Amino acid sequence: MHLSEPISPAAFIGNQAGLMLRILLLLALLLAAPFLAGCRHNDPPEPAAAPGAAAHAALTLSSSSLEEGRIPKELTCDGSDQSPSLAWSAPPAETRSLVLTETDPDARGGTFTHWLLYNLPANTNGLPASVPKQEQLADGSLQGRNDFGNIGYGGSCPPHGSTHRYFFDLFALDTNLNVPAGATRAQVEDAMNTHVLARGKLVARYSR
Repeated sequence: MHLSEPISPAAFIGNQAGLMLRILLLLALLLAAPFLAGCRHNDPPEPAAAPGAAAHAALTLSSSSLEEGRIPKELTCDGSDQSPSLAWSAPPAETRSLVLTETDPDARGGTFTHWLLYNLPANTNGLPASVPKQEQLADGSLQGRNDFGNIGYGGSCPPHGSTHRYFFDLFALDTNLNVPAGATRAQVEDAMNTHVLARGKLVARYSR
C-alpha cells in the first residue's frame, strides 16, 4: 500500500501564502483596469460624413505661425496667448460653413479643447493671427468656450517637463449650425454630425 508523504505545517502555510498572494495580485489588476483605461488618450473623434459625401475628403490646413510643427512660446500661456494664423484650401462647392477646433489629446483626464470656431463663411480661406476673444467675429462666425472656461483661443499650457500634441481640425459642412455662441465642443460636434463634407488636420507640439 502506497502512503502519501505527509505535508508539514510549514509547507501548508507556504502554499496558502502563495495562493493568497496570487489572489491579491489578481484583485489589484482588476481594480487598476478602469484607472488605466481612463488614462488612455485617444485622438479627437471624427464626426460622421454627410450622406452621399466622400468620407472626410481632404482639405489642406497650414500655418506660417507654426514652423516645423512647433508652437512658439508667444502663442502659449507662457507668452501673449494669441492664436496662430491659419490658411486652408478651397472646400467642396456644397460647403455652407466651416468649423475649426484646436484640441490637446494628451491632457490628463481626456482631450482638452483650446479653441472652437463655427459657422465660418464657406468662402473663408484662412484666419489672421490674434483672432479677438469674443463670441461673434466681424464675418459672422461664432466662437465657443474652451476648457479653460473662456471664449476664444486658449494657448498651449502643458505641465512643466512634458510635450503635448495640439490638433487643429478644419471641417467643411453642408449646413450652418444652429448653435449659439459660447457653446462647448461637445455641442458643436453633436450638431455637425452627419454634415461633414471634408476635413483638414494640422498637428503641432509644445514643450515646457
